[in-house]
Amino acid sequence: MSTQIPIRPDFEAIESAAIETADHRTKILALIGNLVFSWSNNESMFIYVLMILLETDEVSAAIVFATLNTTRARIELIQRLAKAKIKDPETAKTLERVIDRFNDYTRVRNEFNHCMYTLSDRGEITHTNTMRIRESKGRLVLGEIRAMDESRVNEMVKTINDLKRLNRELWDFLPRLQASVVSPQTSHPRS
Repeated sequence: MSTQIPIRPDFEAIESAAIETADHRTKILALIGNLVFSWSNNESMFIYVLMILLETDEVSAAIVFATLNTTRARIELIQRLAKAKIKDPETAKTLERVIDRFNDYTRVRNEFNHCMYTLSDRGEITHTNTMRIRESKGRLVLGEIRAMDESRVNEMVKTINDLKRLNRELWDFLPRLQASVVSPQTSHPRS
């Protein structure tokens, strides 16, 4: 068995033809940037959720947040703290729904952050290939190839708008969360 590498693209030809498709490429790259920007602002909102659940200040919550090096670890900590600290079941359910939506948007963000982009010979972004190993028909294959067509662009726009709405909902939710947190008992007799 020999290793078959892809054919090296003709970069010079692509770059010279890419001038004609620059507007479309710029639109796609701007959408990716807006998606990452909006997602990141939402992830950062969880610092305030931690601040409330830990009953601490913003800097301390940010230290805890930054110490956990994955989004998944941060969300899991929030979920565990919520079970221990939120007294109102409706507030707990709202937080879970917010987290579920955020996790859905994280999958979309990861799709664009962790993929290979396929370019046409004119420099157009035509496809993404996710950098995830999956099983297909009993074989392991690299990722999933998806067209970067108008439907996909519309999905990105929708996700960006959904992230904006989620951000506003998180801001509105913080006072409700704070009112629902159970403070620890301060007087515990020791024997």
